[in-house]
Amino acid sequence: MGLDSGGAGRTDCTTDGADGSRWDTGVEDDSGAVLKAVGRQIKLWREAAGLSQAELGAAIGYSEEMVSCVERGRRAPRPEFLDNADRVLEAAGKIAAMQGDVAEARYPKKVRDLAKLEDNAVELGAYSNHNMHGLLQTEEYARALFAMRRPAYGEDEIDSHVAARMARQEIYGRRPAPLLTFVLEEVTLQRPVGGRTVLRRQLQRLLDIGQLRHVEMQVMPTDREEHAGMAGELRVLKIKDGTTVGYSEAQLTSRLISDPREVQILEMRYGMIRAQALTPRESMAFIEKVRGET
Repeated sequence: MGLDSGGAGRTDCTTDGADGSRWDTGVEDDSGAVLKAVGRQIKLWREAAGLSQAELGAAIGYSEEMVSCVERGRRAPRPEFLDNADRVLEAAGKIAAMQGDVAEARYPKKVRDLAKLEDNAVELGAYSNHNMHGLLQTEEYARALFAMRRPAYGEDEIDSHVAARMARQEIYGRRPAPLLTFVLEEVTLQRPVGGRTVLRRQLQRLLDIGQLRHVEMQVMPTDREEHAGMAGELRVLKIKDGTTVGYSEAQLTSRLISDPREVQILEMRYGMIRAQALTPRESMAFIEKVRGET
């Protein structure tokens, strides 16, 4: 993710909600080049075997249209697609070996950039005001968010975005573990994204994550008169090399902030937000109460 002269890199899509600036999302950035290269290789192997797209599809359990989309780089093939194609085309592992490249290309570059940033963080603090932070979301909650996006995503796009979001949650198993702190607006605990059942399981997820020793979760009650986060959600990440960066999201855009003066403002605001919110212990009790009422 590049930075402009003002120390802020911009992307065309938010990462923890479901928004995006493009009407037709499709395959984007360098992912497209990877998928087209994989598709060309599959086509060459198929033609060398003397099979049509329909015949290959029938042999590996996919439609002719899907084979065509994969060969044109319009769809990322799943591991089983590559494994079966490798077997049927007798590629001796050469097609199956592309699974690693395809797995990375399945996720938009902006999400991969954010995931890499999170992977290099020794401390991450995030304030969320409309929905649960992406690192806290259950799969069904995330899917409900992407499903309500307008203009609407296709099912394959929803699957890709959900998979990318869930992959970021590998951060919880990292060793050494980073310090993760979250402040959630009270309304995010009450908005029934996906329905009451989905929300109830999401609240249980918060309670489970909140028990981790390297995670602290806080709730910002709606009745607070003083609130340092009225300008919107934000996050602050302290990186292994000692630098600190900020990250913010708004309609149709995300922004990486590296200018020390702006980062200092975000750090100050986040510190005030944490001081104004309920304590971690009070917050867990609050979440437990809301879950019991949901």
